[in-house]
Amino acid sequence: MIKFSVDKLNEVQRIISFYPEGKHKSAVIPVLHLAQQEFGGWLSVDTMDYVASLLHLEPIEVYEVATFYSMYNLKPVGRYMFEVCQTGPCMLNGSDDIIKYIYEKLGIKPGETTADGLFTLKTVECLGACGYAPMMQLGKNYREHLTKEKVDAIIEECRLNQSINN
Repeated sequence: MIKFSVDKLNEVQRIISFYPEGKHKSAVIPVLHLAQQEFGGWLSVDTMDYVASLLHLEPIEVYEVATFYSMYNLKPVGRYMFEVCQTGPCMLNGSDDIIKYIYEKLGIKPGETTADGLFTLKTVECLGACGYAPMMQLGKNYREHLTKEKVDAIIEECRLNQSINN
């Protein structure tokens, strides 16, 4: 059963307190972030239902938010998620080639995860760094002016970090 710890429930209450009485629906985005962090990096239907119950919302109100924003994962993801921008400026500067190269290198298409659970490839809309195209987000960091060589280095960096942390 999906359930936050007491500390996380207190955090949910703190988040809700930021909004005026009767406007608890406004807390759905930060509470979904908290849930995604807490429950394995993705939002299952059970997790979204739990968030709905905490915020006294209909489940559909939570599903609408979770399915609209690319920052929420609706299925399990790898330890390292390559979120490659695919909007105009990045496409004009080769993001399609970068996505294709990642597919060739790791054998995963957008929305897929490597068999070892290490990498997920995701295409996203504008990340607001058009001057650095093509680019992707990896965790909290942007990786910019991507080339095949830079992608190789990023993959190697992730693999090295994984081996150090195991």
